Amino acid sequence: MISITNYIASFASVFPSIEKLMPWHITSQLPETISSLIEKLDSNYLINDNVAVHRTAVVETGVIIKAPAIIHANCFIGAHAYLRGGVILEANVSIGPSVEIKTSIFCSHSAAAHFNFIGDSIIGSHVNIEAGAIIANHHNDRIDKMIRIKVDEDIFETGVIKFGALVGDDCKIGANAVLSPGSILKKQTIIGRLTLY
Repeated sequence: MISITNYIASFASVFPSIEKLMPWHITSQLPETISSLIEKLDSNYLINDNVAVHRTAVVETGVIIKAPAIIHANCFIGAHAYLRGGVILEANVSIGPSVEIKTSIFCSHSAAAHFNFIGDSIIGSHVNIEAGAIIANHHNDRIDKMIRIKVDEDIFETGVIKFGALVGDDCKIGANAVLSPGSILKKQTIIGRLTLY
């Protein structure tokens, strides 16, 4: 069992209905989860076609946000970013220009600089992802596409072919680094620039 609260301290309080699920189950069910969460939002959110954006969020020109999505208070989304497949940005998240995010959760105070791809992932609080870093979500590098995850000595058979990473609180991912599908980063992990993890 992977307990997300061991990686992201606030997860149980922010997402009590899903925090006991395995990370890859959370991302695979994220569109349905978001749709149910949108129904509970207050009038501080502008809701249009299953996309909810807090009135304090800044969304620059050319951004594409495909439903379902929730953008919480004081978020910033830079020009030409692309959010799709079900995305939640918790409060005070910064997404830079030309970042693509697919079916992922960004917890509060985290940032993706620019020209990143983050797929099917759960990103903790106070995480910084430098320019050009990628979180890959699919094994294009082998015939067997099933994602298996190793945590300490345990191997988890996920049963999915799309899952990026669980990134713990306060992690730093350097410029042009690549996280392979199924990466698990403990709190405060530092991934150096140009690293393949």
